[in-house]
Amino acid sequence: MSKVEDFLSVEEEQEIVLAIRQAERNTSGEIRVHIENSSKISHYNRALEVFRMLKMFNTKEQNAVLIYVAVDDKKFVVYGDKGIDEVVPENFWESTKNAMQEQFVLGNFKQGIINGVLKAGEELKVHFPWQIDDEDELSNEISKG
Repeated sequence: MSKVEDFLSVEEEQEIVLAIRQAERNTSGEIRVHIENSSKISHYNRALEVFRMLKMFNTKEQNAVLIYVAVDDKKFVVYGDKGIDEVVPENFWESTKNAMQEQFVLGNFKQGIINGVLKAGEELKVHFPWQIDDEDELSNEISKG
């Protein structure tokens, strides 16, 4: 098995999916997690490629967030769609990144991702609160590359 398969157990992945569902309960925003071994291009550019590959730009309010993790490279990116970028300050994702980094340095990868997902949900709720007609527009499952 490759490292990306060993990175999280099936149970840990399900805990992350539950965190995504919880985070999305209070916002119209959409959150996805993508995990892969490494990237041959900059991690930011790879996150953008994955964002496009997962068709995350198709949300109604352009308010999707990708948490991208390159396991072997020990790098991660939090990438938000342009609908988010238009209404938030430049350093908007710093608190989300910090919530993840605190756990990652301790080797708690599942908890780091969960913390990032929940923090992103809190941040999105402020600018994109849940509406009665909101639909879950994107899969909550973790994608892997």
